[in-house]
Amino acid sequence: MSIFNKLEAVVGRFDTLTEKMGDPTLYERQEEYQAITKERSNLEDIVKAYKEYKQVKADVEEAKEILKSEKDEDMREMAKEELSEKESEIPVWEERLKLLLLPKDPIDDKNVIIEIRAGAGGDEASIFVGDVYRMYQNYCRSLGFKTENISVSEGDEGIKEIIFSISGDKVYSKMKYESGVHRVQRVPKTESQGRIHTSTITVAVLPEVEDLDFKLNMNDVRVDVFRSSGAGGQSVNTTDSAVRMTHIPTGEVVSCQDERSQLKNKDKAMKILTARIYDKMLQEKNAKEAAERKGLVGTGDRSERIRTYNYPQGRCSDHRIGLTLYSLDKIMEGDLAEVTDSLVAHNQAELLKGQEE
Repeated sequence: MSIFNKLEAVVGRFDTLTEKMGDPTLYERQEEYQAITKERSNLEDIVKAYKEYKQVKADVEEAKEILKSEKDEDMREMAKEELSEKESEIPVWEERLKLLLLPKDPIDDKNVIIEIRAGAGGDEASIFVGDVYRMYQNYCRSLGFKTENISVSEGDEGIKEIIFSISGDKVYSKMKYESGVHRVQRVPKTESQGRIHTSTITVAVLPEVEDLDFKLNMNDVRVDVFRSSGAGGQSVNTTDSAVRMTHIPTGEVVSCQDERSQLKNKDKAMKILTARIYDKMLQEKNAKEAAERKGLVGTGDRSERIRTYNYPQGRCSDHRIGLTLYSLDKIMEGDLAEVTDSLVAHNQAELLKGQEE
């Protein structure tokens, strides 16, 4: 099917969905209503772009007609300028339409849960967890996303592990490339000889789960309550407010004790556990695709080293796409757009290449 046949099919589907939304009884069927509005929203940008492209093509034809029939030199000159300008826009629009027609990741519009953990490097790794957490906080703020802490485990220095949620518009599409091992190279504050140490942390980006996507079978989950060992006041330490959830088939364990309320800790643990199990399912599904399309990023092994932050050189390198930027100070302040945009562009180029082969 040619690109234009695909575009006409998209317009037809968009019109069908628009007609369905005119049904006054649709709102009573919430699941169907949500599915229709979501699909229509996903098609809207393509339809709008295609209409603008067709308008440019119509403007080109109109300018050509004027040049054929018009005798007035001023009108002919204006038509020539219009023709030149509009013809130069056509390949730009065609390239944009190709990108818009690329298969979309069905979970791109989801909110996420991010888990950052210290790896090799002791206290320095824990300190870097806090640095990366702050980087993501600032980046999310710049995009208008909202962040909320779910669980924090502090170390002697820095943070051993932090889990937090991000909500907003198409959060997963922006954050999904952050999963993997992040390596930092710098001189620790405690290093008297000025030697550069290498430490690592791991980042996992989990799409938040809605009931329509996946529902955890509670028969597979063991729930234990216990006395919190963390900070939070006397009542936390003297009541069984902490919750541990174990997914028996996979052995996945989540513990939450940050809240004073057992119910709140249970809700948080359930949210994290469901996201982890759903993510495992997605990783298994994506493993085959990642093997078939090796140029794609964002679907690989979570143990893969994806990025190095070299402080002495002020360098940030993303190893998946060979990107090196000498603006580490800005990146650590949350200016991640150039990194993210480069990863998106690389993925799009690989997908286009795959369609052409």
